[in-house]
Amino acid sequence: MALRTVTRKLRSKLLPMFYSSSSLLHSHATSFGFKEVREEEKSQMVGKVFSNVATNYDLMNDLMSAGLHRLWKDRLVSKLNPFPGMKHLDVAGGTGDVAFRILETIRSVKRRGMQDVLEDELQEETQIYACDINPNMLNVGKKRALENGLGEDRSLVWVEGDAEALGFGNDSMDAYTIAFGIRNVTHIEKVLSEAYRVLKRGGRFLCLELSHVNIPVFKELYDYYSFSIIPAMGELVSSDRESYQYLVESIRRFPPQETFASMIADAGFQNVEYENLVGGVVAIHSGLKI
Repeated sequence: MALRTVTRKLRSKLLPMFYSSSSLLHSHATSFGFKEVREEEKSQMVGKVFSNVATNYDLMNDLMSAGLHRLWKDRLVSKLNPFPGMKHLDVAGGTGDVAFRILETIRSVKRRGMQDVLEDELQEETQIYACDINPNMLNVGKKRALENGLGEDRSLVWVEGDAEALGFGNDSMDAYTIAFGIRNVTHIEKVLSEAYRVLKRGGRFLCLELSHVNIPVFKELYDYYSFSIIPAMGELVSSDRESYQYLVESIRRFPPQETFASMIADAGFQNVEYENLVGGVVAIHSGLKI
């Protein structure tokens, strides 16, 4: 509760600063990287970006982060603390990276004696929904599932859906994750509202996202790497400099950690917290629906 109080106090200072520099989310214009575009255009443009990068998405993640994205996702899942029988929604999770980790964690839970039968029953009830608006990203995930022997696994459900208008019932999910996806949506507040709606009471929201570095010297190095190396790497590996230029720019347009925490609290979540990783290159935000 203490952190939520802090974010509430900062809201009046931080939100105007963010919105004034990024064309109000409620207006008819929004940001696509450093460009201003109409709202109806953004989803199409973002869709094109992820259709272009889908094939090399995992490879580029490894290259851009030197493999650290795997540790960041491991940290996300460890904070989630998955359990057998849970109903979990992973949004913007088309490639299955987070969903596979959650399923693997659940299956690694060991119980003995008379609880084995109960454990088997709970395993059967487990449902992990990997939801993504982009069919090309989902196809990558389905292919990876087949390669990992999970193609026929009934616990893993692939869903094409919009984070701003989810096709799930109210109070239907035990937990919700979104990794490296929320900065690409048109209306962040709609995504947060939908996350709150579909979660059960006591359900947890977790967001892993590239964020803002505040250490001066490190920030300069990070900016150089982001704007000079990553787009060049995208051109070399994927023959697509523009998509990775957008991805870099979209990080700078995403709200700072405290501002985003305030937005999560405004959506109704309590006990809002965040953890910076690698000096703020990445942050994990969390909140509870109570």
